[in-house]
Amino acid sequence: MTARVYDRVALIGLGLIASSMGHAMKKWGLAGSIAGHAKTEATRDAALELGFCDAVFATAAEAVEGADLVVLAVPVGAMGTVAAEIAPHLKPGATVTDVGSVKQAVVEAVAPHIPEGVDFIPGHPLAGTEHSGPRSGFATLFQNRWCLLIPGDARPEAVARLRAFWEGMGANVEEMDAAHHDLVLAVTSHTPHLIAYTMVGVADHLRRVTESEIIKYSAAGFRDFTRIAASDPTMWRDVFLTNKEATLDILGRFTEELFALQRAIRMGDGDALFDYFTRTRAIRRSIIEAGQDTDAPDFGRVKVSGP
Repeated sequence: MTARVYDRVALIGLGLIASSMGHAMKKWGLAGSIAGHAKTEATRDAALELGFCDAVFATAAEAVEGADLVVLAVPVGAMGTVAAEIAPHLKPGATVTDVGSVKQAVVEAVAPHIPEGVDFIPGHPLAGTEHSGPRSGFATLFQNRWCLLIPGDARPEAVARLRAFWEGMGANVEEMDAAHHDLVLAVTSHTPHLIAYTMVGVADHLRRVTESEIIKYSAAGFRDFTRIAASDPTMWRDVFLTNKEATLDILGRFTEELFALQRAIRMGDGDALFDYFTRTRAIRRSIIEAGQDTDAPDFGRVKVSGP
């Protein structure tokens, strides 16, 4: 069992990521007690039933009382409102973090509400599935996945403690600034999700092909698109609205690449296509070699990076 890192942790929002954190904390003894908050009574009841929270509260303010670590696991668009609600109730010396897929917007929304004497360290575990809700979580979600931390002006000892917490759940931890994070995630997660949503939308609009045929004859590539496109709509709406500049930049670059491939196909340039696919296959192999293409032992599904 891993040593305890925090005496009391508060999870604000009890979806896939938070529930997985709760299960992981229980499995490896990382927290003395876990408090949770969710808007709906059904979600709060599920958290208690599943056992990843010791207590749940109807308000975020109640949940954070006495917490050494507060985790904001709500949609990015709601972070500022939640931060304002909990600010007067935060314990001096506590750490506030988040698990959102966008960082610059979260810093701008949350940081102004964090009182003096409390460390705010934005974070982003690069793990997830196409499923959501408290019943989707499992303890090994973060095993051999990256968690990115944005230290900002936080005390080094608070950053080291949060790093130890994520490492205790099996994650590899890296630090970077918020702007760089948002650019990297626009490439590795946000734009691929947008392309997946678009491809599924294109299939939906192809009236020459019936819906039953799309489902019946889905090949592996299209099935991957539909899996990604099944991700939580609220979360991804907020991601694109708050990481607008980086996503549009990468979409522009994607469009240029797509035009080049269109030209190669139109001109019958087999050499160009072969060279391009060879380079991209090498990237895929490097992802596999880095261990970022393995299924979680307790879940058996391909991962979809998310907030």
